[in-house]
Amino acid sequence: MHPALGHLLTPRWLLHRRFPPASLAAITAAIEAAERQHGGEIRFAIETCLNLADLRHPDAGRRRALELFSQLRIWDTAGNNGVLIYVLLAGHSIHIVADRGFTGRVSAGEWAAVCRLMEAKFHEGRFEAGAVAGVAAVSALIGRHFPPGAGDRNELPDAPVIIG
Repeated sequence: MHPALGHLLTPRWLLHRRFPPASLAAITAAIEAAERQHGGEIRFAIETCLNLADLRHPDAGRRRALELFSQLRIWDTAGNNGVLIYVLLAGHSIHIVADRGFTGRVSAGEWAAVCRLMEAKFHEGRFEAGAVAGVAAVSALIGRHFPPGAGDRNELPDAPVIIG
């Protein structure tokens, strides 16, 4: 199937079926708990589908993740250690965008491994488990390089961002 067709045929209610309120609460709780273990910040965004104009680009999902990273001001943390986990339901894709504080510290392969972990659980229909496992895996990577500090504060909201 052509990718654009997948975006056209993905109903918006699918997001709420795969991530009902209880799952969103579990993701929020996982982020809150994770951020007590390190000095970084985690945001989680879920989007049903992209508009057709965005699909002209070969890596539309990645481009959208970068756009949200900027819009949500994840780049604006004091330690340059914010991370976005972006789930695009229609594209069956997961993208992780990490701030510049991770450059040279966490490899692209390590971020990709987190995406594969989540994808495997999503493929089994275990969306909440996949999201929570992704948060835990990202948290472990953050914790290796940004231990908790005495003056740490929660700089970004912990609740997932729902788009469409």
